[in-house]
Amino acid sequence: MAYVVTLEQRESVPALVVRTRTPVQNLPNVLGDAYGAIFAHLGSLGQSPSGPPFSAYYNDDMQDLDVEIGFPVAQPLPGAGEVRPTLVPGGATAVCLHVGPYNKMGAAYAALTAWMKENRYEAAGPAYEIYLNDPGTTPHSQLETQVAIPVRPAI
Repeated sequence: MAYVVTLEQRESVPALVVRTRTPVQNLPNVLGDAYGAIFAHLGSLGQSPSGPPFSAYYNDDMQDLDVEIGFPVAQPLPGAGEVRPTLVPGGATAVCLHVGPYNKMGAAYAALTAWMKENRYEAAGPAYEIYLNDPGTTPHSQLETQVAIPVRPAI
């Protein structure tokens, strides 16, 4: 797949998240549990997500991923238990769309890394994956994931 990387200026967005650590092979269960906890909390508040689910990756250690799992919300909301409020930062963000199975997303990261190097940017925060369709109802070959990395000019 050919990736088109764009530079976007994004607004900060309030969100509810669960932050945890997990090996990559447990990620599907961890994501499901976290999204379930967030949905239950949103329901208790009479609220719903304002956009698609996301994950933010703070490292790339596949045996010990540091990941924040969440949903954007329309306004700041209180957390409860493992569900915490946060603000997804705004600013300059390198973005590309991956279409296909999640386990093939490495190519999107490679495209983003190459673009950042060519355009003299460096990562300024965690990598975000925004899941645009439902893996429970969408064939893996048609899954759409927006990969977004906050950036700043490289020194």
